[in-house]
Amino acid sequence: MKYSKPLRLKAGDNVAIVSPSWGGPGAFPHIYVKGLEVLREWGLKIKEFPTARADAEFLKRNPQVRARDINAAFADPEVKAIIASIGGSDSVRVLPFLDKKAIAQNPKILMGYSDTSTLHAFCSRQGLVSFYGPSIMAGFSQMNSLPESYKAHVREILFEPRQSYEYRPYGKYCDGYPDWADERNTGKVNELKAAGGWRWLQGSGRARGDLFGGCLEALEMMKATPFWPRREFWKSKIFFLETSEEKPSLHWVDHVLRNYGMQDIFSQISGLIFARARDYSDDEKRKLEEKIISVVAGEFGRPDLPVIANVDFGHTDPQIVLPLGVKAEIDCSRRTFGLIEPWLL
Repeated sequence: MKYSKPLRLKAGDNVAIVSPSWGGPGAFPHIYVKGLEVLREWGLKIKEFPTARADAEFLKRNPQVRARDINAAFADPEVKAIIASIGGSDSVRVLPFLDKKAIAQNPKILMGYSDTSTLHAFCSRQGLVSFYGPSIMAGFSQMNSLPESYKAHVREILFEPRQSYEYRPYGKYCDGYPDWADERNTGKVNELKAAGGWRWLQGSGRARGDLFGGCLEALEMMKATPFWPRREFWKSKIFFLETSEEKPSLHWVDHVLRNYGMQDIFSQISGLIFARARDYSDDEKRKLEEKIISVVAGEFGRPDLPVIANVDFGHTDPQIVLPLGVKAEIDCSRRTFGLIEPWLL
């Protein structure tokens, strides 16, 4: 598939804020407002759509309203990027109401993670590049409490595309944030811990493919629906997966991975990247890695498939931004992972 790439951002551009899932800004407006500060610092203009600060219960009852904002943001010629306010648990209900034509004909930056995975998958099937990265309330709001390299990385991805880009692990990370109900915690993160580096579990040589993936739990809700990618879609993809703050059990992750194997996905993809698992102990992380290999290599016969774990994206901070639909390369010999084509125009 040939993917359409959006334009890079520049100072003065309008960024649309929507709430495609949970109405977090209505519940914790101080966290939301703090996140907008970074965009304004970068010289961007904020264009809040009606769902941005809408009541959470109203949004839960009205997936059509959430879809309407997404459609309108893509169709709006003033909007150059769309960023989710936060994730949630039911954005899959929005998919039947999305306007394929309006989205496919208006490529622009879409960014978010967690439950925004469903929108990324939708855009990928329409042939659009989108960006798996921080949301306003979870990532942007805490950016100034995290290493400066994180803020610089996100800005570079959105403003300064190059011919290639090598991702590098961060030295430290945190699992989540202190209680948002206490306004004194605005912009703060939980204790930073040693990251431990990426874990190269198996594979040799180089593997290339278009990036695709998302949050394990969110993607599960798409399976067996008309919005789930067909078998041919998976050919040569570099597939990335992460777990949420719900901390799914190893037993459950095992079943999900087995399902991917039964869909013949492990025989199609060229690489597998697993995020640092949120709130897992070091021992649980090791057991997760063992589980991944036991399924991929043991049950489905792919000991040759490059697999990296403990990678900085998803529900731990700071996170790298992964552009779905952009060609990437895993080099097992050099132990590098990066983009091998421009991700924006």
